[in-house]
Amino acid sequence: MKYIVSYKQPHNHFIDLEFIADKISSDETLIQLPAWRPGRYELGNFAKNVQKWAAFDEKGNTLKSQKLTKDSWKVQTKGITELHIKYNYYAAEINAGSTFLDETQLYMNPVNCCAYIPERIAEKCEMELQLPAEYNVACGAKHSGNGNVKIECAGFHELADSPFIASASLQHNKFVCDGIEFNFWFQGECRPDWGKLNADFIKFCDHQLAMMKKAPFEAYHFLFQVLPQRIYHGVEHTTSTVIALGPGYNLMKGDLYEDLLGVSCHELFHAWNIKTIRPVEMQPYDYTKENYSKLGYVCEGVTTYYGDYLLYRCGVFNEEQYFGTFNERLQKHFDNAGRFNMSVADSSFDTWLDGYAPGIPNRKTNIYDEGNLLAFVTDMFIRKNSANKHSLDDVMRHLYEEFALKQKGYSDKDYKGIIEHYANTSFDEIFSGYFNGTRDYEPLLKEAMDYIGCELVKTNSSKFQEHALGIKVHEVAGLCKVVAVYPGSVADLAGISLNDDLLAINNIQVRPDNTGTNFTEWCSYFGNHHLQLTIADNARVKKLEIDPQPGHYYKLVKIQRQKEMTAGQKMNYELWSSTKL
Repeated sequence: MKYIVSYKQPHNHFIDLEFIADKISSDETLIQLPAWRPGRYELGNFAKNVQKWAAFDEKGNTLKSQKLTKDSWKVQTKGITELHIKYNYYAAEINAGSTFLDETQLYMNPVNCCAYIPERIAEKCEMELQLPAEYNVACGAKHSGNGNVKIECAGFHELADSPFIASASLQHNKFVCDGIEFNFWFQGECRPDWGKLNADFIKFCDHQLAMMKKAPFEAYHFLFQVLPQRIYHGVEHTTSTVIALGPGYNLMKGDLYEDLLGVSCHELFHAWNIKTIRPVEMQPYDYTKENYSKLGYVCEGVTTYYGDYLLYRCGVFNEEQYFGTFNERLQKHFDNAGRFNMSVADSSFDTWLDGYAPGIPNRKTNIYDEGNLLAFVTDMFIRKNSANKHSLDDVMRHLYEEFALKQKGYSDKDYKGIIEHYANTSFDEIFSGYFNGTRDYEPLLKEAMDYIGCELVKTNSSKFQEHALGIKVHEVAGLCKVVAVYPGSVADLAGISLNDDLLAINNIQVRPDNTGTNFTEWCSYFGNHHLQLTIADNARVKKLEIDPQPGHYYKLVKIQRQKEMTAGQKMNYELWSSTKL
């Protein structure tokens, strides 16, 4: 099977594709376009970007075809031996999982736009790129040529997992860890500091290779799409990752550089966890429909834990930086009342429904945040019950060696059983109550933190409306909107709802300026006094009476070291944070 990719007017963003399949022997042939892409567990409906579609035989004669579903076609192929599908794809969106074309680059995630014949998904395939002669190609798959570049893959699964950037302005550098070549590719306006990048990336790449003992790749590619505006997005692949970051002028400094390190370490760990260590429901991927699984807390949550934790363990992040990332997860957890309504396992299943949108109030949890906290708890559980002989590291190596390398998917029972094997005790209570239930995490987190001499600290939010009224607001010039309501709070009982507009407080109009603090400052000014709020919902304007209850609602949470640690806690912390494996 072969794909030919070309284009004529890149500013229009249309890519021309020709899909060629030989050895046609059936009277009818089904052609499928993927409905989703691995790495994002929701339907992508990529067929909406196809403008023209037609089928031909080897002589160019048009074949009859019929669209069967939103992304599949049936072609009449009786009497022909070679099938040609010609179609175009609109590529105007740029993020880490999209396809994009303009005058400066052709960037493609083949899983977005490459059709295939389902029963021939395992056959070898190649893609020919008709590019300007000066273009270089960054791709994790085997490729060769200049101008007309050929990408060769063992089957459609590999092709779908092999994004590429083709451009004349790619910036490239590389380094070697344990005999494996790692490549940097930067597309977009930025000035990479190669020395700084090499020093930090070598540390965490070396550490991951040492931890997992064997890599699922012979070489690896970090593909960066650097944009002029703020963006943060990464998508994992077996031999590469695409990471979209911006703005480019901030890339090598401050918080954005920490983001670059964090997402890069996260996506690299995905080469093991989800790209090769895979839930049984996704072994192999079925691109035609939802691949439901309750194991998102492993696929994404454990990866989120290791993405930050390994940066600390290998010395790229200091304690303050690591605890800062951990605190972000803690804060999101405690701010989200959905944790009392849906378990992280059920939220994993429901990513296919609304996992990447805010959804209705307090319905679900976030598999990245909750999964990260439960991975930390699991790590402490294993360390404590094995007297530090084992850790979550052993679980991930076991999954890789006994499942991934044997091309087997794992179940939630497998995951639980492996944890119990290394902890040498039952995991039933935690697994049923917290992974598959909605029990309050706080006691569990405190116990886990205490094992390494840390504690959970809670203080009032610095914003009066959050800790005293129970609402979070978003303030921009001229507008103050309610973005969260604490269930059972005085604001909730008074009648304030999500997405209400706050118009006035004690008859003073709320008109936030460009600093966005107008309502916050007035709330603090009136303090504990009785308040009258004027709000507008979708239907009407109303006035509500509220008596604040300071300190009752939204809290700031963080992890910190205990002031006095026992000798055992100090040892546990040192073993947990040590670079020594």
